[in-house]
Amino acid sequence: MSTPLIVLVGPMGVGKSTVGQLLAERLGTRYRDTDEDIVSAQGRTIAEIFVDEGEPAFRDLEKRAVHTALAEHDGVLALGGGAILDADTRGLLAGQRVVYLSMDVEEAVKRTGLNAARPLLAVNPRRQWRELMEARRHLYEEVATVVVATDGRTPEQVTQAALDALEMTVIPGGQPPDPRPEDAVVNDVTRIQVGGTAGSDPYEVLVGRQLLGELGGLIGPKAKRVAVIHPEALAETGDALRADLAEQGYEAIAIQVPNAEEAKTAEVAAYCWKALGQSGFTRTDVIVGVGGGASTDLAGFVAATWLRGVRWIAVPTTVLAMVDAAVGGKTGINTAEGKNLVGAFHPPAGVLCDLAALDSLPVNDYVSGLAEVIKAGFIADPVILDLIESDPQAARTPAGPHTAELIVRSIKVKAEVVSSDLKEAGLREILNYGHTLGHAIEKNERYKWRHGAAVAVGMHFAAELGRLAGRLDDATADRHRSILEAVGLPLHYRYDQWPKLVENMKVDKKSRGDLLRFIVLDGLAKPTVLEGPDPAVLLAAYGEVGE
Repeated sequence: MSTPLIVLVGPMGVGKSTVGQLLAERLGTRYRDTDEDIVSAQGRTIAEIFVDEGEPAFRDLEKRAVHTALAEHDGVLALGGGAILDADTRGLLAGQRVVYLSMDVEEAVKRTGLNAARPLLAVNPRRQWRELMEARRHLYEEVATVVVATDGRTPEQVTQAALDALEMTVIPGGQPPDPRPEDAVVNDVTRIQVGGTAGSDPYEVLVGRQLLGELGGLIGPKAKRVAVIHPEALAETGDALRADLAEQGYEAIAIQVPNAEEAKTAEVAAYCWKALGQSGFTRTDVIVGVGGGASTDLAGFVAATWLRGVRWIAVPTTVLAMVDAAVGGKTGINTAEGKNLVGAFHPPAGVLCDLAALDSLPVNDYVSGLAEVIKAGFIADPVILDLIESDPQAARTPAGPHTAELIVRSIKVKAEVVSSDLKEAGLREILNYGHTLGHAIEKNERYKWRHGAAVAVGMHFAAELGRLAGRLDDATADRHRSILEAVGLPLHYRYDQWPKLVENMKVDKKSRGDLLRFIVLDGLAKPTVLEGPDPAVLLAAYGEVGE
């Protein structure tokens, strides 16, 4: 029977995995994690075990895994956050060299964020964390040989503090392993500046994981009330944000709206206005829009129109919302006559793109969002296309190696454009590549089609139109078809609907009078405007799209 050199205990998200691997490297020994043992043996994530069988069943699996590891492992061993709840386990830890990694509530919330993989923090992170710590802190302290605080420290500093407290000698040389992103003490956050224009302030788009702790700072001290506008599908997330903000001292309300495009109506906006009025919302208060592109469009429009404009923050939870709808300040609702015909330019005070929210996104919704990413590649940043083409199947999932880079690059494209043209007076029109026909298809389908699917067909059409108009080379036009098809986006729409689509396009926002205007390419990353093309050329281009 072996005895671990060091046993790490502490709450979820404290960094046991990262610090444990560093300790093992420094001490020249092996690292083991009982949570990983359970996942490997069960073939399921811990969150799935919680959902499928409940916490008691998981605790039984955990107890057996911990007792086995304590008997077998002679290196650094990390235990799951709740392992010390079991009295027999605490008895086995007596006499062991146990390090308790601690952190306070505020730090914990910053590290946990909107990640559904942490099943015990699925509703109200701040309150849940406090309750968990009140129940467990004395147990951590009971089994601990030393306590090492992690607040404000890097993984390397925590590792050194543990070694110093245990008075242990390190093995020279070696490289520390990469930390697991979901359990790292310090999270990487990309901050993208969106410049202000006349009448608007600059703001930041944050991209990373575990960003919930940033929300309070964006809301700021002047606000007394916060309204969280969320779709029905994200009822738990919306209420979690509301409860968390209430814990921070804000008068917080949650306003639930319909899912997807059904939220973008005058009736739903009026419902939101009524809720704000009944809550006594003033000009210093703040709206938080959480959800997909339709939810953030609506939340921004409500913010723009309440008291002629109050501050708002976007928390997009889909690819489409992150790279398009939540960035740039275009807000709006639909009418029977068309999409986004009623709206306002009202930039947010900040945008939080927590990539953890994408982990549970249905594959069709995820792929739909890729249409806007691909668009950014064609109009401005061809590296996006190269990354997708290198592994199209990997691009279809948030677990792909380039997910963060694809989203950051797409946001940067939009940020650069809208910073120089907030109100679509010129350059910003290029962001509508593929959207003229795309919006017409959406309207024709009564918004039952996913936005990205319609835009994909629209880009295929725009590529063929550019080719037939003598603007675009064959290779780049063909590349549209190949890359859209490779990730599973549609290329075709019904041929017999062309007359209806033409009528729909006449009320597009880019039209001038009866003159149709399209964004086409003069070449890769060279967008331009094509005004009043010959109807015969339009029909011929649609002939390549229709089926």
